[in-house]
Amino acid sequence: MGLGVLEAKSSGHVPGTSYVLDDASRPALPQNLGANPVKYDKSNTIILVPQPSEDPNDPLNWPLWKRDIILLILSTISVIASTLSPLLAANTVTLAIFFGRDFTQMALLTGYHLCGVGVAGFIFVASARIWGKRHLYLLGTVLIIISSAWGGAAGTNYASLLWARVVQGIGLAPFEALVNASVGDLYFVHERGKRMALSNLALFGGAFFTPVLVGKITQTIGWEWSFYMIAIFAGALLPFIFFFVPETAFVRPEHQALWRPEEGAAIPLNGQHNFHVSGEPKDMHTPDQSGPASFEKQDSDSKARNAPPSYASTTPPKATFVQSLRPFNGRKSDANFFKLLLRPFPLFFHPAVLWACLIQGTLIGWTVMIGVVLAAIFLGPPLWFNEVETGYMYTGPFVGAILGFIISGLLADWSTKIMIRRNKGVYEPEFRIVLVALQLVFGCVGLYGFGITAERVGRYGWFLPDLFFAFEVGGMVLGAVASALYIVDAHRSSPFSFNPSVKLSPL
Repeated sequence: MGLGVLEAKSSGHVPGTSYVLDDASRPALPQNLGANPVKYDKSNTIILVPQPSEDPNDPLNWPLWKRDIILLILSTISVIASTLSPLLAANTVTLAIFFGRDFTQMALLTGYHLCGVGVAGFIFVASARIWGKRHLYLLGTVLIIISSAWGGAAGTNYASLLWARVVQGIGLAPFEALVNASVGDLYFVHERGKRMALSNLALFGGAFFTPVLVGKITQTIGWEWSFYMIAIFAGALLPFIFFFVPETAFVRPEHQALWRPEEGAAIPLNGQHNFHVSGEPKDMHTPDQSGPASFEKQDSDSKARNAPPSYASTTPPKATFVQSLRPFNGRKSDANFFKLLLRPFPLFFHPAVLWACLIQGTLIGWTVMIGVVLAAIFLGPPLWFNEVETGYMYTGPFVGAILGFIISGLLADWSTKIMIRRNKGVYEPEFRIVLVALQLVFGCVGLYGFGITAERVGRYGWFLPDLFFAFEVGGMVLGAVASALYIVDAHRSSPFSFNPSVKLSPL
């Protein structure tokens, strides 16, 4: 595999490993075997991974501008949805006085909300695997609108507000769990880096900017309007989701079987090269949903049973605009719903899932901890901040999230392309992991710096703790992007190819 990536002990196919760039030092891939040619990008040098089908309804065949508009809409509604969890971070004291409750009961408004996110996430991921994601995006948006209007109108009824928060959590779950997977549906491997960074910025950045606005809204027009604002903006986005976000899930058929030619054969590649191949022939095929790789490595013993099938040249008709508006357009998997519902539990012990949860969850946990102690540090002596000023302290982490987005967006694809070239044109999902080195730097600087300056806030003031909070959040975003890209690229069909992160809340 090269570049420090260990070879698999078994000779079976390695999920995610794929040939992306033409390279003269490795066996050439044939441009055309049978009826299905190898497809390249517009530069004629990058092999498309995964290979798009001939179906016009395949999202990979849609124009890039259309796919980017879909992601922009999903990212925008994700910003709105991500504000739900930290919605009460800046006005906890106000609400405790308003409802006559202690801080523990006010914290339960967020705790039960997160329970709604977690439970609904398991159900929605299984539903998305079988019926696609569009119906869940529509359902989530509608639930956000209803529950936010409900929460604002709860008045002095604490129980009513509590149940509104639970429903808000259910509405948030599709965007928390599925948007990263939609990036995998819509884009080739070489296009995903900056888009994955954008989707993670939408989920994390919105969470940190919320307290900045909520404190001012609560002081100016009342805490109820923090709920009403979400209902208004989500309602404005609902028509965009309904009309311009079609189903992104697609059943990719296994219709190609490509081989490396026998030793000594001269194969013209894309009309540009004529390489002589050495070494034993190996089987290659276009992948189905089992992974993002176009030409995944397979056991050489499977050569005899993978003869290239002959397919009729039948292309499905392109779905009309009206047909694309349907919430459902057929099953995406024949798997049993209840088995999919339970499958994530044992998969928590899968090394890739455990790694992704630790990479994201560790810094997310510290971020939540900082959010908890922030009010205690600045509301009391020696600075005596009010709630609006405390809310403004989340400006730092919001800027940190933006910084993490910019760095990960610039480096995710650029660093991967460099390693692909050094690896003779072969892509390994492990190339995405290099971003965690920057997570280590940013995260440690942020955590140690915040601890030192927050302990002596009278000496250092408010700026340095906020600056180090920004570094910590920037590291968290870098880790989230790295782990999400690795999971999506290496384990595309697994239930954990959806967002493996722990839900974030500044409370």
